[in-house]
Amino acid sequence: MKSQGVHDCLKYWRVIRYFVKRKYNLSTADLDMLLFLYSEDIFSKQQFLDYEDLLSWDRHRFKRLLDNGWIEIFRPKTKRLNTMYSVTYKTQRMIDSLYKKLSGEEIPTSQTSNPLFAKNVSFSDEIYKNMIKEMNKSIRQQRRLSPE
Repeated sequence: MKSQGVHDCLKYWRVIRYFVKRKYNLSTADLDMLLFLYSEDIFSKQQFLDYEDLLSWDRHRFKRLLDNGWIEIFRPKTKRLNTMYSVTYKTQRMIDSLYKKLSGEEIPTSQTSNPLFAKNVSFSDEIYKNMIKEMNKSIRQQRRLSPE
């Protein structure tokens, strides 16, 4: 029998990723970038560009993430120092929420908190909505079975 617990945190990664992308209107590459930058604390545009080499090409990504409030200027450019950036509070909250979902927190099922539960969603959204219901059910069962 396989051991469960800490090594099972990625079981629902695909479902959680889909939910986060839909809720915050992000692409997979944007989410990957924000996950990288989250742990960088403060970063330069060059660090951003170096990591971006791994992602699908999007020459507007940096400006879009800046304009949409995902990253912000930490220190403006001076004569001797380049501009430095950091993720915003909005990004920190989104990623903290993502990690909580990976750790076993349920995904919300209300229309106001989850766009997948709105009326007239796409077929893909409907499939993921059903999986979220199953995932939440499994999480609740696991909580009842685990010793406290």
